[in-house]
Parts: sequence; structure tokens; C-alpha cells
Amino acid sequence: MTAARQFFDREGHLKVPRKHIETISGPGPGEERPLKLGAWVANQRTRAAALTPERVEQLSTVGMRWT
Repeated sequence: MTAARQFFDREGHLKVPRKHIETISGPGPGEERPLKLGAWVANQRTRAAALTPERVEQLSTVGMRWT
């Protein structure tokens, strides 16, 4: 979710290209790590029926398009 929020805050949408990699801060101070955000977003859309209502709401809040 951190990468999705970061992308949405910067771009204003969550139309992430499938191969996009987002760099997020990571576990220690000053560390960064890559996350395959495009693949993650596509997987969330594919599995939408299996997600909890809370997860759907979280993703919708950061601009997830479900169709």
C-alpha cells in the first residue's frame, strides 16, 4: 500500500503500467527497495472478488480503478 500511495500522491492516479517498479523507503533509515508496483496493482484487480471490504476501501481511497 505504501508504494501505491506514493505513486498516487506523485501522479494523481493509480493507472500503473504493468512493468513499473516503484522505489520505496525501506526497512532501515536511509534504505530503499524496489517494488513491482505495476504487477501488484494488476494482481489486486484480478483478485478483487477475494479481497476484504477493508482492502477494497483502502485501494479505492488511493485511486484504484476496478475495471
